[in-house]
Amino acid sequence: MRPAGRFVAEVISALAEAADVGVNLLELDALAHRLIRERGAESCYIDYHPSFGASPFGKVLCTSVNDAVLHGLPHDYALQDGDLLSVDFAASVDGWVADSAYSLVVGAARADDLALIATTLRALDAGIASAQPGNKVGDISHAIGAVAREAGLLVSTEFGGHGVGRTMHDDPHIPNDGRPGRGYTLEPGWVIAIEPWFLQATDRIVTDADGWTLRSADGSRGAHMEHTVAITERGPLVLTAREREPAIRGSSSSEHTGQ
Repeated sequence: MRPAGRFVAEVISALAEAADVGVNLLELDALAHRLIRERGAESCYIDYHPSFGASPFGKVLCTSVNDAVLHGLPHDYALQDGDLLSVDFAASVDGWVADSAYSLVVGAARADDLALIATTLRALDAGIASAQPGNKVGDISHAIGAVAREAGLLVSTEFGGHGVGRTMHDDPHIPNDGRPGRGYTLEPGWVIAIEPWFLQATDRIVTDADGWTLRSADGSRGAHMEHTVAITERGPLVLTAREREPAIRGSSSSEHTGQ
């Protein structure tokens, strides 16, 4: 699964580099589509139609802006100064899937947006650090939720991490909060996606009129981070780690480096 992880990491980096004030969300989707074709990969999104989606997704990338946090359907919207953008991308390379997400601010960044992104990154790192062989799924969930609670955030467990392999979504479900010592035992050879997402002032989400985009119920903004992680005998291995972490625009904090 390493090639799939490297490819997804490269696409996330390219999207973060391309995202800027005035760039249209459809341009970002077209960039991801071109990179898929050039690599000979396959999109996990374009024909995806789970029970919670109104129709097949139809795009190859999720772009969630400001109060949208998950499953953002790319549409004709040019990014504006200060927008908080989350991109989520999954692809199959030679029949194996990797999945990753990243949040950033384009243009001038608000302090509360940077704080939310930083908290989400810390939660991702905490979840990865807990993905040790012999630990339980609940240990990952608890580590993520503890970071959120320390920052004063509410946590929704409606959507979260998941198994990854030949398909994008597999067992087990990995909620972003939970009790330690509960759930399946993590075993070497497992591959999972760990993906904390938080909203600034609520844990309630609503579905947009497009039938896909999930927004906060109160209009507060959201951030979303995700890595595909292999459980090995020596500990977690981040398959979607990026060679150079994209900058969180306007942030003076140290860069997130993964594990």
